[in-house]
Amino acid sequence: MRQKIIYLILAILTAVYVLPAQDTAEPNREPEKAEIVTSDIDLFWKAYDRATPENDLIVYRDEYLRKGSVGLQEFARIRIGSVCNLVETIDSHPRYFEGLRAGSMKIDSFKPNIRASFVRLKEIYPDAVFPSVYFLIGSMNSAGTLTDKGLLIGVDMFGKTENTPMEELGDWHKAVISSIDRLPFIVAHELIHYQQARLNDRSLLAAAIREGSADFIGELISGGQINPHLQEYGNARERELWLEFEKEMSGNDRSNWLYQGEKAKDRPADLGYYIGYKIAENFYKNSADKKKAVRDILLIEDFPKFLAASKYAEKFRRVGE
Repeated sequence: MRQKIIYLILAILTAVYVLPAQDTAEPNREPEKAEIVTSDIDLFWKAYDRATPENDLIVYRDEYLRKGSVGLQEFARIRIGSVCNLVETIDSHPRYFEGLRAGSMKIDSFKPNIRASFVRLKEIYPDAVFPSVYFLIGSMNSAGTLTDKGLLIGVDMFGKTENTPMEELGDWHKAVISSIDRLPFIVAHELIHYQQARLNDRSLLAAAIREGSADFIGELISGGQINPHLQEYGNARERELWLEFEKEMSGNDRSNWLYQGEKAKDRPADLGYYIGYKIAENFYKNSADKKKAVRDILLIEDFPKFLAASKYAEKFRRVGE
């Protein structure tokens, strides 16, 4: 134990903090030219095989985090946090990580599906931009995110199999961890986020529509989405969820609807994704020009106006009034 504490101190004292660099390169608009990077997965498993309780902090730091791609540097900065967080996560879920390797080795087989989603987006939204995609293993807190460097996909959130040791997982992980074959859907979701207009609207309504529309258009281009459990739960309770959401949507408090993790009680976390999906879906279905609808969804400037145009709320005013 004393030796590990010494290693921990060394890891903290010699940590490297990577600041994001401004990307001035021209955006890539060709689906076929987008890089799909899996080299960090190999690095992780090499570190995993070398790590022991005595040296794990140093090994994961030097052989994984420091040697990784620019995508891994970004993921470490905004999601992993530190080598200490990474090692703590692995130590807390030993059987889960042991079973993660086989699925993570299948990523290359999904590249044609991912590329096909990119091509499909180009067809329905010709102005699309296609960043690099990095597959990484992190601290079981992010299936996907993005920075100006590209899409960052947390493969550690896709380890569900029929043999997954569920006793190692909390309620949130049990609900959101997926099987590896759903990986193309999270790439599609994050790709849509990459296209969305950057606005300063901090309201719950804006956040829910941004997340839900990424699910919706992501499903259009990939054939699946990342939150099927929310669809199952929400479809049986759609009206009551909307009426509850409507009371809160103009405020900035997202705590009952988004990014809740283990904090959600008595129902699934992140039901704002479901509400946003249904709003985007309704807008799309009511639009005669589907390509223009996709563009309008991606480039929303006024979220209350978009909600009104979707006519989603009208469904519930006609029922029961």
